[in-house]
Amino acid sequence: MKTLIIGDIHGCYRELLDLLDRAALAKDDRLIAIGDIVNRGPDSRRSLAFFQKRPPQRAFSIMGNHEHGHIQAHERGKRRPALSLLLARWQFNDSYADAIAYMKQMPLYLDLPEALLVHGYIEPGIPLDKQKRRVLIGTNKAEEQLASKYDRPWYELYDGDKPLIVGHRDHAGNQQPFVYRDHVYGIDTRCVYGGSLTGLLLPDFKLISVPARRDHWERTRTYYLDLRELANPPDSE
Repeated sequence: MKTLIIGDIHGCYRELLDLLDRAALAKDDRLIAIGDIVNRGPDSRRSLAFFQKRPPQRAFSIMGNHEHGHIQAHERGKRRPALSLLLARWQFNDSYADAIAYMKQMPLYLDLPEALLVHGYIEPGIPLDKQKRRVLIGTNKAEEQLASKYDRPWYELYDGDKPLIVGHRDHAGNQQPFVYRDHVYGIDTRCVYGGSLTGLLLPDFKLISVPARRDHWERTRTYYLDLRELANPPDSE
């Protein structure tokens, strides 16, 4: 059985289907999203529903910072919703409550026989069960703290026994998969910004990618701004 670990989807549903076509998985193979299935792209609803509708032993996701943001905004009112969150909420429409319920049960990490999966980061020298939630999901605050606490990038200090697979950031800086000493794999290749959607096939650690069809976030933001202008036209002279 093969396992396809999928990088940050961000509502890029058609690219998700393209990647699955490229991977040519067998019926018994499974899919695991690295988090950030939602926000910024054109179809957060169908992207999340793809995993919701399948048995967890075949397809599921760990939690990303964008899923965490939806939970915080919806259940606890602890954060002011960003534009990307508001647009995704609009895409979900009347299925939003079900989407929130699914996001809440996402694990913060997954320990597979071949690799460890987290969305954001791992702080060196700290046992997995003692890692802070904000570090695992990759909040901005956690990123700042790691940068100020260590004089080297966190991935250079990762000392786990298994390879680590993460999303969240384009660590290579060029919209390409990032591999550090065959021990840390970064598979966020910025599909929603016009990069690519990347997957990592286990147990062979084979990288596969498909190109984004466009810069989805730019198009989504422009569409929203156009709607606002139509709803609130400037005063005529």
